[in-house]
Amino acid sequence: MDKEKLYYTIGKIAEEKYASICSKMSDNTATELDRSGGKILAEIIALAKNRLTVAENEKIAEKGGDVWVERTSKSHFPHIRLHGGARGDDPPQSDFDK
Repeated sequence: MDKEKLYYTIGKIAEEKYASICSKMSDNTATELDRSGGKILAEIIALAKNRLTVAENEKIAEKGGDVWVERTSKSHFPHIRLHGGARGDDPPQSDFDK
C-alpha cells in the first residue's frame, strides 16, 4: 500500500471529521463523544501543521535562508512535543514514520 496516499487520505478524513464536529458544536448538537473527538482531532491537526512547519524551516535554514526560529541550541528546532514518548524531542528530517 502506498503510505503517502494512505497518510494523505487519513489527513483529509480527519480534517473533514473535524469540520463536521465543529459544525455540530456551532449548532449546539454535538455529543460529548463528538466534543472529545474534536479535541483530539484539533491536537493532531495542530501537531501535523507544526511538524511540517518545523521541517520546512529546517530545510530553509540548512540552505542558509533566513527563517525565524527560537532554538534552545544550535541544532534544536522548536516543535510541539508529543507526550507519552511517541516521538523523540527532535523533529524528523523527512521520514514521518519513525
